Amino acid sequence: MTIDGGDEPVEPVMSAARPQSLIFSFLGIYALDRGTAISSGAVIEVFARLGVSEDAVRSTLARMVKRNLVTRSRVGRRAYLRLTPYAETVLRDGRRRIWETGAVNRDWDGTWTVVGFSLPDSRRSTRHDLRSRLLWAGFGPLQSGMWIAPGTKEVAEVFDSLDVDDHVTVLTARALDPTEAADLVAKAFDIEQIARRYRAFLARWDVTRPLPDAPDDLVRQLLLHTDWLQLVRQDPHLPAEHLPADWPAIRAEQVFHVRAAEYERPALEVAAGLLEGLTP
Repeated sequence: MTIDGGDEPVEPVMSAARPQSLIFSFLGIYALDRGTAISSGAVIEVFARLGVSEDAVRSTLARMVKRNLVTRSRVGRRAYLRLTPYAETVLRDGRRRIWETGAVNRDWDGTWTVVGFSLPDSRRSTRHDLRSRLLWAGFGPLQSGMWIAPGTKEVAEVFDSLDVDDHVTVLTARALDPTEAADLVAKAFDIEQIARRYRAFLARWDVTRPLPDAPDDLVRQLLLHTDWLQLVRQDPHLPAEHLPADWPAIRAEQVFHVRAAEYERPALEVAAGLLEGLTP
């Protein structure tokens, strides 16, 4: 594959992120709250720069339509994409996690949200879905059927459409002797695995390292935002006081903000040449 009329092949520069995650990042940066639609041709051109084939982009967009993330419409021969209200809600949550919540929990008040559940074997699939949603929401399994997360969590969306209200109990609690908060963190969460994710991010993006090989800063911006959002979405936001002093999330968050600021203007300039109606 070549771009911009060049003769050299473009090697894929994607991270471990799926094309849908990258497209979602792109729409979050350049479509969310702008009130405009984006042509599917522009998306295809952008992702050619990422080494993603046109067929892969089209099939990904078709799946996103089926999952109620985007709608498609036509004006003449051109197809346009627009975010659904559901997608806007998801993207705003991602934006909040990136720019407001942050990667380090320095404001923990000592409370835990506790979810207990018991589902019959006939609902094994629902049990799996519930566990997946709890992980996504920042919970960790303390013991069989009991999951915890630091702070007070709104969990109504976790149970939405699962029909499990009669099988779950949700409480807020504090650790009392002989239970220590640090022990709860160690039991319910894989601290080393979380740390490895941040170290992998630093290995890719640290400002002391060479930039990831990419054709331009728009590509780097999309890779950066996708990598970081996936990382913070997987982070249960554990209280900093119960994590190692050299917790890599601290450095990783600094690096993200430096790189994001570095790419913002040049990425917008590249995007403005591809997207109709986009202005700085």
